[in-house]
Amino acid sequence: MSAPPLLLRLARSRPLALGLLAFAAGAFAADDPIRLPPDTLAQVGAIDTLLAGNYDGTAPLAGLTRYGDFGVGTFDRIDGEMVVLDGVIYQVLGTGAVMRADLAGSTPFAAVCHFQGKALPGELRAIDFAALQRTIDMAYPGENVPLALRVDGRFALVRTRSVPAQQRPYRVLAEVTRTQVEFEAKDVTGTLLGFRLPAFVKGLNSPGYHLHFLSADRSFGGHVLDFEIAAGSAQVQVLSNLFVALPVGKPGPAGDRTGEPPQAGSFQP
Repeated sequence: MSAPPLLLRLARSRPLALGLLAFAAGAFAADDPIRLPPDTLAQVGAIDTLLAGNYDGTAPLAGLTRYGDFGVGTFDRIDGEMVVLDGVIYQVLGTGAVMRADLAGSTPFAAVCHFQGKALPGELRAIDFAALQRTIDMAYPGENVPLALRVDGRFALVRTRSVPAQQRPYRVLAEVTRTQVEFEAKDVTGTLLGFRLPAFVKGLNSPGYHLHFLSADRSFGGHVLDFEIAAGSAQVQVLSNLFVALPVGKPGPAGDRTGEPPQAGSFQP
């Protein structure tokens, strides 16, 4: 039988100082989810596990929004890109179609927070991906400051990607994304959202900027590759805690990802 999943806490109590605490996720019953501080990034799974081709869902979607109303991720068998916006989970399929996610499903990797952003002064105009990063980095200097970022407005251009559901035996993610499907929208109104994370989260999450997009009419979205903001406004939240549910399962033999899927983590419905 698989070992119980763990819940990992990284508390950034001061710059460059981290506290580490691990819990058995079974201590948190489905009807009594753990209460997290408001400035917490709550995550299920680890990015390195996903990159290695472990795509089976380990946490039910029905419990995800208890831990955040804003975030990014993917779905069981990496069936599309996840956008969590205003408490609703959207699924951008490999075809480009956007739908509300079936809460009976699951996820192998997702990161969410209860977004309480502070408005960035001024309006963003004629800003591309690189310029937005410079703007945010100037407003929030310090490579060890995790951020949640939301930009609402009109976009001259947005390029995104998604991937279709994978079948066993799973290929590693680098192979899957070689044939990723890319989409492009021009003069579209919507929301850019995601996180800027420090280098020290490598292995657990993606350092740097990881952004997804969802149009205002909920017809276009995905993992962001590039964009140009025609006119928009940004909100930013500083995150001080990272909680990670780490499912533990029985892996298949080397080169064969057909082993027993991990048990669900603490994100219970």
